[in-house]
Amino acid sequence: MKTLYLMRHGETLFNQQKKIQGWCDSPLTEKGKQQATIARDYFISNNIQFDQAFSSTSERACDTLELVTDSDYKQLKGLKEWNFGSMEAEHEYLNPPLPYGDFFVAYGGEEEQAFKKRVSDTLLKLMQESTGETILAVSHGASCRQFMRNWAHTSTVDQKSRIGNCCILKFTFEQDSFELVEIVNHDFSALD
Repeated sequence: MKTLYLMRHGETLFNQQKKIQGWCDSPLTEKGKQQATIARDYFISNNIQFDQAFSSTSERACDTLELVTDSDYKQLKGLKEWNFGSMEAEHEYLNPPLPYGDFFVAYGGEEEQAFKKRVSDTLLKLMQESTGETILAVSHGASCRQFMRNWAHTSTVDQKSRIGNCCILKFTFEQDSFELVEIVNHDFSALD
């Protein structure tokens, strides 16, 4: 059995400004950097050491990973956020109500099922090919949510929990199957 820690990046400038952020990127805020440090401390205090680490190719995910661990890591395009097409960097009030479905296709973005398949296939291949037993992957909010949904049938953890910045999703992986066993949303109220 292997363990996957799938983590969302820290707060970014666009998160702060309430802008849609998929394939476009913005830097971590100071708060986002502090969030990553708190996540790092969580892993240290729980004696969790990573055999391998992976990140989305987006700068915000790489920067978060580099604050969480000193491990070498590999960037994977398959871990990138949903492509929102021409809605990228627009204000979040333009988002439709959830679930988004294929709303963004009309704007040159990704189909929901294609996006879910991309992230799920990437993480499956990553875990199949990994040589270690404890893996860290830093990705994005919608990416984490779609992966959770893909494996909801194997998991008993409440899927409705929010996925805040630097949220950690702990999955076990055995016989090509994932099971969500824990969701860790840190208390960042002291940072506000």
